[in-house]
Amino acid sequence: MDHSWQLMRGVVRGADAPRRIAKGTVRRIWAFARPHRRRLLAFLLFTVGSAVIGVLTPILAGRVVDAIVSAGTTSAATATIIGLAGGIAGLAVLDAAIGLISRWFSARIGEDLIVDLRRAVFIHVQAMPIAFFTRTRTGALVSRLNNDVIGAQSAITSTLASLLSNVIQLALVLGVMIGLAWQVTLLALVLLPIFVLPARRMGHTIADLRRESANLNAAMSNQMTERFSAPGATLVKLFGDPGAEAREFAERAQRVRDIGVRTAMVSRVFVTALSLVSALAQALVYGLGGWLAVTGRIAPGTVVTLALLLTRLYSPMTALANARVDVMSALVAFERVFEVLDLEPMITEKPDPRELPDGPVGVRLRDVHFGYPSADRVSLASLEEVAVLDRRPGGTVLHGIDLEVGPGRLVALVGSSGAGKSTIASLVPRLYDVDSGAVELSGIDVRELSFAALRGAVGVVTQDGHLFHDTIAANLRYAAPRATDDELRAAIARARLSELVDALPDGLQTVVGERGYRLSGGERQRLTIARLLLARPRVVILDEATAHLDSESEAAVQAALAEALDGRTAIVIAHRLSTIRAADEIAVVEAGRIVERGTHEELLTAGGRYALLYRTQFADQTDTDRVA
Repeated sequence: MDHSWQLMRGVVRGADAPRRIAKGTVRRIWAFARPHRRRLLAFLLFTVGSAVIGVLTPILAGRVVDAIVSAGTTSAATATIIGLAGGIAGLAVLDAAIGLISRWFSARIGEDLIVDLRRAVFIHVQAMPIAFFTRTRTGALVSRLNNDVIGAQSAITSTLASLLSNVIQLALVLGVMIGLAWQVTLLALVLLPIFVLPARRMGHTIADLRRESANLNAAMSNQMTERFSAPGATLVKLFGDPGAEAREFAERAQRVRDIGVRTAMVSRVFVTALSLVSALAQALVYGLGGWLAVTGRIAPGTVVTLALLLTRLYSPMTALANARVDVMSALVAFERVFEVLDLEPMITEKPDPRELPDGPVGVRLRDVHFGYPSADRVSLASLEEVAVLDRRPGGTVLHGIDLEVGPGRLVALVGSSGAGKSTIASLVPRLYDVDSGAVELSGIDVRELSFAALRGAVGVVTQDGHLFHDTIAANLRYAAPRATDDELRAAIARARLSELVDALPDGLQTVVGERGYRLSGGERQRLTIARLLLARPRVVILDEATAHLDSESEAAVQAALAEALDGRTAIVIAHRLSTIRAADEIAVVEAGRIVERGTHEELLTAGGRYALLYRTQFADQTDTDRVA
């Protein structure tokens, strides 16, 4: 029965078996396996030992029968039988011990390999540019860290051991069976095609059913992931039809049920048929072997040995028949992991980066040209879940930007939507690298600085301040891991959040929910500002930080931002008149170019683009209007 299920699983995998693997994959696998080579060698030796015991046991069983038949009730026969039985028992105990030890080695090697692969992928993904994350489906990327990594480690702890064990066991079984009775061995081999061939067609049927089931389960998973998130649930309640959503989900679930029933029945028919073929093979072996024993050509015990060895013949044969499938599937899992590792980060740290000097920091953009990278430079088709990546160039977004923000000064960027303001802001913390020109902090090109220096110098508040599903304290300490509770409370007070936090039952230990959705928009923004205050950056970038807030929340956030900007170099993408008037300089950005610059009064007097923006966007705002 076991070999029937094994064959069924093998032919199902064979329906989707990959055909080609990239060159060098095996060499790279060894690079990951090499640190565990001693444990791997021990594991393989124990695996070989178990295979040898699997052949020795039937041989001893046959000798027990011979001793019973030939020796009668003599004391010598009794001693022989007891000795053989003891040998069988000893081998069973030894095999059990080897099984436990092998399992420990397998688990340890496998789990260590999973850690190594996951660490490598996680570190590499963290080094990818923001453009990578804007294109990649999160679920596809997480799958590489889970399913593919686990599939890859099975190549070391399962596929390799199974291949070696089956080769050794098959060689030993065939050698012993041919030595005992070549006629019976030939009969067993002649019946093998009857055992294997029906599996091919049925394997494709089962594979198709499982593929459809997997697709339906993936669709249900996507539906649940999207609908169960806070934004998705809100959208369904506002515009959707819950009844239609439920019917769509139920239809998929019912189809998965029907496929499951059909798969179970097809599998059972398959296994039953193959078990019947195996039983018939056993009967033929007993018939031919019995006739050979009766005619004196072989010993009676040999028939028992052959029958027991037969059960150990089909299993390795069918496993080796599908060994290519197992090997290729494991290699594909490794290849999918390597595919992510081979995607070169566009933004890297120099081997000998410079540190930023102490003191106030000025910002300078010198003749900056920039265009967003095409998909084939930053992403993978499999991670975007598309057939082919979009290779069209993104086009130039910024054209010769020259901008200087002196230490402690505030420059406001204004302009139409899509003019390039946020793009300029993203270049300062090096979320992207310029195509030409340079972005400098205190006269040092940001590409020359270490990532740590950049993180410590530049702080950003966006219009959608992100929070992790964790406590208030943990979200704040993300910017300052060593901050004390008193320091957290001081930052919260400066961000105008003390009243809220004090009113919460768990205070700083309150969990804010996924993306901070348990807090209002204004509260979430003030918490991100508190985090910024804890980081103590010398340069602050505000990217329309109050664009979507109501007036009351905006007023609270403005007061918090005043704390964040105090004494710091700042670049503010503004949509409120109060920020513009407070700026030391205003830069008007249009179509990726700075078309005007000056103070509020100077630009109004000039009567250019800024004056038009002022009349259409700012003229109705009062002096109490706020920062964005």
